[in-house]
Amino acid sequence: MRKKFTEKQIHILDIAEELIAKKGYEGTSVRDICTKANINVAMISYYFGSKEKMMSYLYQYRVLKTRENFSEFADTIKEGKPEMQMKEIIKYIVSQLFKYNYFHGFVTQELRHTENLKDELLDFYQLFVKKLDEVIKKGVASGVFTFTPKPEDILTTIIGSTLFVIRNKNFYELYVPSKNEEAYGKEAEKKVRMNLLLTIFAILGYAAD
Repeated sequence: MRKKFTEKQIHILDIAEELIAKKGYEGTSVRDICTKANINVAMISYYFGSKEKMMSYLYQYRVLKTRENFSEFADTIKEGKPEMQMKEIIKYIVSQLFKYNYFHGFVTQELRHTENLKDELLDFYQLFVKKLDEVIKKGVASGVFTFTPKPEDILTTIIGSTLFVIRNKNFYELYVPSKNEEAYGKEAEKKVRMNLLLTIFAILGYAAD
């Protein structure tokens, strides 16, 4: 992390992420960020170039930080049974996508011309694939899983299903009872997670005791 970002940049990015999570990208101005970060407006240009470029840095920062967190998370579950590890990995990925859902629309546009983001995401996805492959093989060897689906297909199923729900709220909220935005987010995440558990464990041919 420190090799790619200075302490000052990290401070600004943390503030920007906090504000954008609450107010959205369009609703957050450079002045808002600078006021809360206690810096001059010109510092955004100095450190990042522009608000748009700052978002590219912010996404890259978020990927790197989440990658570090996942490595720590994976280490904490490595001694668990394969079915427990698979369940926790699904839960982890879904929760991260919902938690940082405000990135998705922006990043789809930005990835078209930002090679650094593509490279960071590629490495990130391969980290997940490697861990999923390890868990699948462990499960098959122990007799818990009957089938050996490709780990990249499992990851595609998890991310694809979750992003569909995040990007199509007007559709999914028809099937998720909620009183407010916060309640909807929690219920939608829970519904997606439960559906993925059923789907992926069926694909694995999970044989419960």
